[in-house]
Amino acid sequence: MRIQHNITALNSHRNLTNNNSSLTKNLEKLSSGYRINRAGDDAAGLAISEKMRAQITGLQTAQKNAEDGVSLVQTAEGALTEVHSMLNRMVELATQSANGTYSSTNRNEMKEITALKDEIDRISNTANFNGTTLFKGFTSKAVAIHAGETSSPNNQIKITLKQMSSTGIGDTNTGVTGVNISTQTGATAAINVINDAIDAVSSLRSDFGALQNRLEHTINNLGVQTENLSAAESRIRDVDMAKEMMAYTKNNILVQASQAMLAQANQVPQGVLQLLQSNFNLMIIESAGPLDGRFLFPTGGLYFLWISHLPSPFFLPTAGNPWNAAWIP
Repeated sequence: MRIQHNITALNSHRNLTNNNSSLTKNLEKLSSGYRINRAGDDAAGLAISEKMRAQITGLQTAQKNAEDGVSLVQTAEGALTEVHSMLNRMVELATQSANGTYSSTNRNEMKEITALKDEIDRISNTANFNGTTLFKGFTSKAVAIHAGETSSPNNQIKITLKQMSSTGIGDTNTGVTGVNISTQTGATAAINVINDAIDAVSSLRSDFGALQNRLEHTINNLGVQTENLSAAESRIRDVDMAKEMMAYTKNNILVQASQAMLAQANQVPQGVLQLLQSNFNLMIIESAGPLDGRFLFPTGGLYFLWISHLPSPFFLPTAGNPWNAAWIP
């Protein structure tokens, strides 16, 4: 039996340290909800997870871009709805003016058509989305909507915008600006010009409708991609709470068992003292002066006496150093 190195205690302490470390990791994972909290937990898994997170962020941003594209198209289409309504009213006025029952005075009184042309110009000049003019300052232009997580040109959806002022729709030279219904001949010609303008607006509205449907499908597709990629990233990085709770319970029991066994291992060296006490009797005498009389020892045993100051005369069957032994038969 050795007491200089308590191997059992050292083994118990090592197991306690390992179990405590495992328990700490269990608590960290359960509290954070992540299986990977640092690169040391799973270096390869962390790299894949971070790459997926970048893709997810790109997809989410692309989805917002597509939603902004839908808003732009809806804004433009809403403006064209009013232009359409005014053009229909202009056709109505031109058709009335072309009727032979109207006099020149009646036709001159149809000034509403001029106000309608002015309103078409006002809408064309003021319609905008987030500062981007929709129908002014150009013949035709395209607004690119970035609807993907990469910079590939395939991830761009272009929205074509055209000039919709009174000079930009209908006749290629004058649009509806040159419409004049003050005469029957002019009113008859105006009907064709205005109908051409209606066709142009209808065509652009049809394009906007197709773009809106495309963008809505794009939004749905981006949402599905984001959902699937998030699920894949979760399987790599997130912790399985039920499984981790089982591991926590196991390690918690092991920690408590290790603590108990370490306490038991520390009691082993004390058995040496009990062994000594069961075979020997130890008597310690503190004395600073003469000792008179005799010491009475029970028979049957080997006694060790430590006398701090050995007086004289003091006789024992065996005398020598301050440690003195006497066998009492």
